Amino acid sequence: MGVTNMSVEDYLETILILSKRLPVVRAVDIVAELNYSKSSVSAALKNLKAKEYITVESHGYINLTETGKSIAMSIYERHEWFAKWLISLGVDESTANADACRMEHAISSVSFDAIKKSINL
Repeated sequence: MGVTNMSVEDYLETILILSKRLPVVRAVDIVAELNYSKSSVSAALKNLKAKEYITVESHGYINLTETGKSIAMSIYERHEWFAKWLISLGVDESTANADACRMEHAISSVSFDAIKKSINL
């Protein structure tokens, strides 16, 4: 069974977020952040490496490639925007973030850009 696009996007977004918080990102950091098993994270990282979305240095440090970073930044932007929008509508932060996580994967770039243009935050 392969890793879904949603899962790929979640992993890339998580690596991006961790890279903003930590000096280096390692598999154990992803395990801790997502509360996934080491074997699940290891399988996902192999998939991301095969797709050339990440590189893994000899010390186990994980870096996003340009393609991986582009995908991660796009998903992160959607998440942040949807969460902010939902909170502005009165949705509590926890629910807004959970819903934004689902919405960020389900919408096309065309629709997301149209929504952003029509709603000023």
